[in-house]
Amino acid sequence: MTKFIFVTGGVLSSLGKGITSASIATILKQSGFNVSMLKIDPYLNVDPGTMSPLEHGEVFVTADGAETDLDLGNYERFIDKELSSKNSFTTGQVYQSVIKREREGGYLGKTIQVIPHVVDEIKERIYAAAEDNDFLIIELGGTVGDIEGLPFMEAIRAIRHELNKRNTMNIHVSLIPFIKAAGELKTKPTQHSVQELRRIGITPHMLVCRTEKELPKALKEKLALSCDIDRNAVIEAGDAQSIYQVPLHFIKEGILNPLSEHFNIKIKPNMEKWDTLVKNILVPQDEVTIAFVGKYLDLKESYKSLIEGLIHAGAHLNTKININWCDSERIEDVGAYEIIGNSDAVLVAGGFGHRGVEGKLEAIKYARENKIPYLGICLGMQLSIVEYCRNVLGIEDANSIEFDEKTPNPVIYLIDEFIDQSGEKQLRTHKSPMGGTMRLGEYPFEPLKGSKLEAAYGKDGVYHERHRHRYEANPAYKEKLEEAGMIVSGQSNGLIEAVEIKDHPWFVGVQFHPEFTSHLETPNPIILEFVKQANKKD
Repeated sequence: MTKFIFVTGGVLSSLGKGITSASIATILKQSGFNVSMLKIDPYLNVDPGTMSPLEHGEVFVTADGAETDLDLGNYERFIDKELSSKNSFTTGQVYQSVIKREREGGYLGKTIQVIPHVVDEIKERIYAAAEDNDFLIIELGGTVGDIEGLPFMEAIRAIRHELNKRNTMNIHVSLIPFIKAAGELKTKPTQHSVQELRRIGITPHMLVCRTEKELPKALKEKLALSCDIDRNAVIEAGDAQSIYQVPLHFIKEGILNPLSEHFNIKIKPNMEKWDTLVKNILVPQDEVTIAFVGKYLDLKESYKSLIEGLIHAGAHLNTKININWCDSERIEDVGAYEIIGNSDAVLVAGGFGHRGVEGKLEAIKYARENKIPYLGICLGMQLSIVEYCRNVLGIEDANSIEFDEKTPNPVIYLIDEFIDQSGEKQLRTHKSPMGGTMRLGEYPFEPLKGSKLEAAYGKDGVYHERHRHRYEANPAYKEKLEEAGMIVSGQSNGLIEAVEIKDHPWFVGVQFHPEFTSHLETPNPIILEFVKQANKKD
């Protein structure tokens, strides 16, 4: 029978419930258990797909095309496992399902209520995510006491009664603030948070204490007594240099004992490889500087997966990744050289909208002309085609119809036009209520023989990467591009997936998002190769 670990948070948000959940999952996975994870978001949005990156950070895309919270990306990166749409759901999805079922007569005319109907829907989704796993770790977004979280708390309470109590565990992540003026750590906020949790009907079995200061033994004992938790189940969680240190810190804190005792099983993780990779992150032998060109630099959570993908590559190459954050709008004002400087490589990330595009084009031209290693992702690939058409092929009005709907040379066009022209029916597209069609989720591609893409991925044939975009490279320009030295090095059912420049040491653009499949233990091949090229010594 699957064992369930529910992770809740108290006092305030952004305490690191996601990293706590992923770290516990990692420990269990490295102990030989089949582990999966579930993120429950109490907001009413159906998913974060239409939310601003300034509001919510990055949208993480699963292999089956679900647009999810960025915590799902952390889960995959920690447990080195592909998750799906069933590993994340929101209040919006729950109510959408309940109302749809009611409209179709699924409740046989009954009055629909939060208890039992909404709670039952939540439980069904939790049980569905648990199938074929030894453990399911469930993170509930928000904090204890939030009104929107109450139906989920009731579902957690009910599951404990439906199953053997030893098959469920409640872990509460809470803040132990240090009051500088008093010179003391204060436990009262956590005590009140646990009291609220118990008032709802949930008693935590473990307390994970986020703190900036080391917790004295006496304070841990006070927390254990006041919160009715075993002394060895009060786990300190201080700040870490790297999020990947957290599982190792938890093991040092003695988390294995309360987990083993509660579930009555032996938990003995093999963290040797993990420990080596973490050491490479903290004390690397080499270092490189990547010019990261984007427009959401005031909120770097918008590029969370890509930043982590670079860290993964650095860990495997024993190389520190220094990121030179290059605001594309600043490049428009002062030029690429002033902003990019002596960076070892240039990365142009994905994005939507016209703002900052000219600066990205300048950065691409700078990397191309100065033979600097370049990786363009999604929009970064599309703009590399636009730049090449304008400055090498001499098509001065080449553009994407995202930025100029009436351009006479639409080298980048809407995916709808590809579908109309090709009759292709195998695309997993998503029609947004806002009117746009997107290519979402995992698709196969085959690298061109002898290409840099093949050198990175290998010669095994077909590979899979994830997408999230509305626009595609127009294949009508493929012949002209290749005649001028830009080759199409990856394709998927007629769609252009990757381009390279023949006479450049390493210039690659990919339509997919390689960062979505990069994990600490298995870095993405094209990001790994990009960092290798950046680290090449003259």
